Amino acid sequence: GPGPTCVLGIDLGTTSVKAALVTGTERGLALAQSCSRETQAHSDSPGAAPQGMEQDVQKIIRALNECLAALPQQQLQQVTHIGISGQMHGVVFWKSDKGCKWSESGPGPAFEADRVSHLVTWQDGRCSPTFLSSLPLPQSHVSLATGFGCATVFWYSKNSPDFLKAYDAAGTIQDYVVAMLCDLRKPLMSVQNAASWGYFNCRNKSWNTEILKKSGFPVHLLPEVGDPGSIAGRTTCAWHGIPQGAKVGIALGDFQCSVYSCLAERTDAVLNISTSAQLTISMPLGFQPPEAPDPSSAVTYFPYFNGDYLAVAASLNGGNVLAAFVGMVAQWAQELGFQVEESAIYPRIIQAALAQKHSKLSVQPTIFGERHLPELLASVSSIGASELSLGHVTRALCRGLVENLCSMFPVQQLQELGVSRVLGSGSALARNEVLRQEVERIFPFPVLYGKDVDAAVGAAMVM
Repeated sequence: GPGPTCVLGIDLGTTSVKAALVTGTERGLALAQSCSRETQAHSDSPGAAPQGMEQDVQKIIRALNECLAALPQQQLQQVTHIGISGQMHGVVFWKSDKGCKWSESGPGPAFEADRVSHLVTWQDGRCSPTFLSSLPLPQSHVSLATGFGCATVFWYSKNSPDFLKAYDAAGTIQDYVVAMLCDLRKPLMSVQNAASWGYFNCRNKSWNTEILKKSGFPVHLLPEVGDPGSIAGRTTCAWHGIPQGAKVGIALGDFQCSVYSCLAERTDAVLNISTSAQLTISMPLGFQPPEAPDPSSAVTYFPYFNGDYLAVAASLNGGNVLAAFVGMVAQWAQELGFQVEESAIYPRIIQAALAQKHSKLSVQPTIFGERHLPELLASVSSIGASELSLGHVTRALCRGLVENLCSMFPVQQLQELGVSRVLGSGSALARNEVLRQEVERIFPFPVLYGKDVDAAVGAAMVM
């Protein structure tokens, strides 16, 4: 007979796509199968180089199709609901009736991207502080920043208006996938993603339409907005063998889904260090964010589920800083005439740092700036002659990453909000013992590891 029903969770990440099949058991939800594929979708941004950061949507959808093709057919045929998450701040444009092409491939129809722009990602830097200051002030509790969907649309409307004429729909990459699966003529976006685009008022759940219109913003591109956890539509085809008519949830923020996958108690703080880094807590019931943001505050309030909010210190500097450091060491070695693979450097610098329990060296690791301080760059101080070894520098860099997060969301504030333990997660934290040591040194709470933050699983759990 037919097996148990399944929920498919999908996360469209910055570097990879992940699909997870979740089933119900007597003990609750359980991960049945998962698959991930690197997108290798980075693409040049001729109009915005060198600050532009774009990805090829065709490659992202190809990776998604490969992921689903690798999952067991029998379980895909039991899927009744699909939850999809992805990068909240990015934007992709498409032609609503020509956004994709469906074709028979393997066990069931699949779609490929067609009349679709590149994805301008959350890491995009084309909107300079000067450009952002020229835009109207949003009626929102979230400060506008480069990489936000509405800021990018403004940039195109002022710098390349002809580009926008080719499209009549816009959304995040996950909104695009939902629209294609359900054949939505008008994209539907969750409050989570809308808040992350800028110019969205969370209190009345509406875009700042009048403010935008007065500034010549193409408001026809703004998606309709719905509550996270609601159903956007049903699949119009038997996608990869998933039955036609499967319910598809409104697309969610990858960050909220990651937290949802591991947050057990309201008194937990989630510390995630992967490409970037975040320190998150759930705000008390009934909390409402201020009507206007405090530009100097590093803490942002993200819409969560059921009207709740997360308080988030979201740093742009995490594992990407360690990767840049490893790349620098490899480049120096090459310039000295040695070929060393970056994959070989990483374990060696960690071993060197483990041998140095303390370092007076002080590293401010913000090579990518921060959203609340975009011009804040990195620095190294207290450099003594005895502190120049690779171990000392690596130890200080790892400590600097954790201290930077704590400067954004101070420990005293966490204590006042009732935090009783920290859930540590993320790829950088998992593979770097020095980073874990520094977390335990700096936070005065028990730290629990192994709570894997998984946006794909979280997206499935929401459904």
